[in-house]
Amino acid sequence: MKEYILITGASSGIGYEMANELAAKGLNLILVARTENKLQQMQAELTEKHGNLVKYFAADLSDANVAKELYKKVKNENLLVTHLVNNAGIGNYGSFTETSLEVELSMIQLNISSLVVLSKLFAQDMVSRKSGRIMNVGSVVSFLPMPYFSVYSATKAFVKAFSETLDAELEGTGVDVLSLYPGTVDTGFTTSEMQTTNLHKTKPMHPKDVAIQGVKHLLEGNGKKVVGFQNWFNTKLPNFVPDDIMMKIKKALASQK
Repeated sequence: MKEYILITGASSGIGYEMANELAAKGLNLILVARTENKLQQMQAELTEKHGNLVKYFAADLSDANVAKELYKKVKNENLLVTHLVNNAGIGNYGSFTETSLEVELSMIQLNISSLVVLSKLFAQDMVSRKSGRIMNVGSVVSFLPMPYFSVYSATKAFVKAFSETLDAELEGTGVDVLSLYPGTVDTGFTTSEMQTTNLHKTKPMHPKDVAIQGVKHLLEGNGKKVVGFQNWFNTKLPNFVPDDIMMKIKKALASQK
């Protein structure tokens, strides 16, 4: 049976670049995103360029029930998923009392609920085979929750806690749970309406640079990986700076310029 790497959020940003990096290594892919025509285009381009097998499923994972259906579709087609990359996610910016409740509930479904659904279902298969790798994409805010990103920060803190504890649970089963933590990345999330003080001071990383490190971590790494030295350094600051001072610094960085 052919082996596949399944990537959610595969049609843009980090997921798109990871798909390209993995395809260049000759690995077979299952691409998942909302927009079918983008997935069709990726399938055609990657198979023509690299000759690997590329399947795709158009799915809106902001509904956790869709994640369950996705798993069923993969199983019905007898596709063997050896690696799962939970990359799909959204964020929003603004004062909590003014941001959209519907957007935030959808964010929780996508960033947390669907990630848990896919992790559980595919992990069960991996444990039965005694082999497999799951990589969850978090964020530097997993370590440094930011004002004005309150719900987004909380979802990414969940990803960190979930990934580390699940990896510990599965020790000895042959299944590894990894986590990847980029900082600011030049994607659709970095829009003109989210031009914070921090973004003006910090040049966003290109998603390809994140993807290169992410692919290496997925295939060879273990535990957690913070992308970039400055991001790694920033995640260590709470160990030395008192909480109240740290929060004031983060609030200033997250404020609109």
